[in-house]
Amino acid sequence: MQRSDERALVAASKPELRLLDTPDTNAETPAHCLDDDITPLHRLFVRSTGRVPDLSEADVARWTLTVDGFVRTPRSFTLDELKERFETVTQAVVMECAGNGRAYFTEKTGSAIWFRGAVGCARWTGVRLADVLRACDVLPEAVYTAHHSPDRAIDGDGPALSRGVPIAKALAPETMIAFAINGEPLPLLHGGPLRIVTPGYPGAAWQKWLNRIELRDREHDGPKMTGVWYRMPRVPMKPGEPVDESLMDVITDMPVRSLITVPADGFIASVGKPLTVRGHAWGGHTPVASVEVSFDGGSTWTGAALEPAEDRFAWRRFTAALDKPMAGAIEIVARAMDAQGSTQPLDSVPWNPQGYCNNVAHRVRGVLR
Repeated sequence: MQRSDERALVAASKPELRLLDTPDTNAETPAHCLDDDITPLHRLFVRSTGRVPDLSEADVARWTLTVDGFVRTPRSFTLDELKERFETVTQAVVMECAGNGRAYFTEKTGSAIWFRGAVGCARWTGVRLADVLRACDVLPEAVYTAHHSPDRAIDGDGPALSRGVPIAKALAPETMIAFAINGEPLPLLHGGPLRIVTPGYPGAAWQKWLNRIELRDREHDGPKMTGVWYRMPRVPMKPGEPVDESLMDVITDMPVRSLITVPADGFIASVGKPLTVRGHAWGGHTPVASVEVSFDGGSTWTGAALEPAEDRFAWRRFTAALDKPMAGAIEIVARAMDAQGSTQPLDSVPWNPQGYCNNVAHRVRGVLR
């Protein structure tokens, strides 16, 4: 599909999103448009690392998923065979780009300069990856998966991206091969007809347009799996320093984060009426434990009410209120803490070469009058 066609499709189907000026097609959701507990498709962000495949209905009807590599019985499955042979499961899961928040690094890095909208929580339907792999009899030598798709790189004919996950995550009960989202067949922009769903991992590990899973005896080294791609340094780094790739680790967990969805940044509210704040909080593999809200830019804090998550990897609604707001400018800040005590930083996170995992606390500013 041509870039102009991709962007036109996003603009038509997701009119509230902000299209990024990147060679590939990327669009993020304004924070105030993420207030739904389950993000509707027209508000779910788009992340592409190459050209979106141009698939016809006939292509989808003929789609097969091959499983090979370090398995005793390589197999190929049609879409119908996957649905008929394996148990169908549905779960609400947060999907977030590793670069979400990249715009808030002082030293800019990476190509997709996301603010806070490269995230959403959807209901994903499919089959467990573990069930499919076990049907192929995984060999003891298998330590990593490699995911393959027909999308091509922007600047050539090679694959745009081929990610994978450790075998333990592949066999975890939450990891899926999805064919539907929010009760609808998975659309092309979001990886249809098949994609990986890897809860807790960054969106890059959720391979779209999945047509092959290869079991490997080593960490996968496909396109955008090595170097600085979706990796974090084990030691502090400064902008401009040479990168020692041996000190970079694949991102396998996303940090705790919260997002204020009401009120929107730049709001105007009335004095004398309670000022209500709400939003969502989530993490990677460690559950959210609490959320605090400040109505004075971070000087004082109040605990927010936190609702249960729909599923283990879904986000949680939080609410707080200022009963008697005073006239004038106001800055609201939200920060979340997970069950291991990790808390969102108020001002900055350590720099890294691609600007990943910036979970600095969310601030919105407004006026009361």
